[in-house]
Amino acid sequence: MVTTGKTEKYINEKLAEKGALLFSLLDPIDYRSPKEVVAVAKAVTKGGADVLLLGGSSGVQGEMLDGVTKEIKDAIDGIPLVLFPGNVATITKYADAIYFQSLLNSRNPYWHAQVQMLGAPVIKAAGIEPLPVGYILIEPGGTAGWVGDANLVPQTKPKIAAALALTGQYLGNRFIVTDTGSNPRLQGMGPIPAAMIKEVRKAIDVPYIVGGGVKSEKELRIAYQAGADAVQIGTAFEDSGNAEQAYKKALLFSRVAKEEGARKLKNGVK
Repeated sequence: MVTTGKTEKYINEKLAEKGALLFSLLDPIDYRSPKEVVAVAKAVTKGGADVLLLGGSSGVQGEMLDGVTKEIKDAIDGIPLVLFPGNVATITKYADAIYFQSLLNSRNPYWHAQVQMLGAPVIKAAGIEPLPVGYILIEPGGTAGWVGDANLVPQTKPKIAAALALTGQYLGNRFIVTDTGSNPRLQGMGPIPAAMIKEVRKAIDVPYIVGGGVKSEKELRIAYQAGADAVQIGTAFEDSGNAEQAYKKALLFSRVAKEEGARKLKNGVK
């Protein structure tokens, strides 16, 4: 019998309690030093993030990942530290859990099940909780799209994203993530459109996490109001420039999540 782990229970219980969650994603390769990553991790945790994600598509593995993860885990309190893996090497025993994800729209079967097969014994031996995630990359896709050889879903095709999300749910994934990759504005695009979030939300019953390009209060509200259960913020905290500014942004974003979550619960919105 499959049992639900501590982190998955935490996410589901917090979602039932609050109605909307804020996930913070830190990619150590985007910061000047491990010390800066740890400082920002502490700041966004203090600012109200519900889950802290750590990882990226390239360059974050081995001793660097172990050291940063351990420092962050020692520095934060009360929220889970979850790995956002880029490949089989991006696993460390110091995390609480890991997105055990299948890239549903990859052209390469390696990203559907082979990398998961290589990583599964390592995850089990390390005692890290796997979170079954169906991962869908929306254009422009960023580094993740290139590395994962993704057949990117056009932002104008919400029904394709919804069908992929439902496929992920039917395959047994207990979370669905749609992601544009980091900072889609560099390629002339914005966050995932509300129309796509609405279609995905209508299609699935499992928690739905939206990532990629959300940088303002307005964009965050749009994502929640369209149906996101959690919004995954990375670049906005990185661009804050320092831990103090990241803390202020986290306070703002956590307030938005609290307000939009309360609205959802009051209105009985899925």
